[in-house]
Amino acid sequence: MVDNKWKAAGYADEAVPEGVDMKAEIRRMAKEKNAIIMAHYYTQPEIQDIADFVGDSLALAQQAARTDADIIVMCGVHFMGETNKILCPEKKVLVPDLNASCSLAESCPADEFGEFVKAHPGHTVISYVNTTAAVKALTDIVVTSGNAMKVVNSLPKDEKIVFGPDRNLGNYINSVTGRQMVLWNGACHVHEKFSLERILELKAAHPDAKILVHPECKGPIVKVADKVGSTAALLKFSQEDSATEFIVATESGILHKMQQACPEKTFIPAPPNDSTCACNECNFMKLITMEKLYNCLKYEWPEIEVEQQVAEKAVKCINRMLELSK
Repeated sequence: MVDNKWKAAGYADEAVPEGVDMKAEIRRMAKEKNAIIMAHYYTQPEIQDIADFVGDSLALAQQAARTDADIIVMCGVHFMGETNKILCPEKKVLVPDLNASCSLAESCPADEFGEFVKAHPGHTVISYVNTTAAVKALTDIVVTSGNAMKVVNSLPKDEKIVFGPDRNLGNYINSVTGRQMVLWNGACHVHEKFSLERILELKAAHPDAKILVHPECKGPIVKVADKVGSTAALLKFSQEDSATEFIVATESGILHKMQQACPEKTFIPAPPNDSTCACNECNFMKLITMEKLYNCLKYEWPEIEVEQQVAEKAVKCINRMLELSK
């Protein structure tokens, strides 16, 4: 039963009974209900550890498209749950806290983006996966940070392109490809706040460290990088490169997997502009807790729903993204 107070909260606001082994119960319920638990790299370490699958946005979409589970529990932000529901309309898709939004997705309201697209007729519309279903429905091709460059390069050199919502990723692609894509003015609150001065101070203290940077960061941060790439690409680079120290300029949740994969290496979170903080965290991703995951599986709520008309439009560009990622 879904309590009205839970609806107001956006998650099942119920204390887990004392003495319950949450990890064991979560795994038991997942098996009993034929549910798959998926988590993004930016969620809390204990969420990543209990998940059946951990990945970036592209990998999570790919996994959703091929799973035979009856229930998908998306431990991540709201747009990821929407993407899973669009790809798997027959499955029940749950997100442990509906308040887990995304600053980048919120920076691109569908009505305003629609007007922006209308103001640029004849342009192919490419949207970052960090967008709402309604924005995806206005889009020709959805991309992730891992395949955006490949998708853009697959289009004719003279193709007119609107790219949204991340201006930093768009600027990075323009700088590398020589394109002149028209950019929506959106950004991620985590990647916007990295401090170049504090990163250079870290580099001075760790001269042999490689700097790993997500392309959602501002241009000056990207320019000092030894490797620019998606979360998954940075993880792979940290495993394969011979360096033993890395300064990581993306959401600090990825350091958990980096350290698990390479316990002998040192991973230092790049600091934000706020001198009182040691690292940058996504406050939305951190809303997903073990207690909420437990209640989410127990009550099979909150459930993600996407309007059929929106889903039918959005699924085309998502499927195109998956095809181009093969």
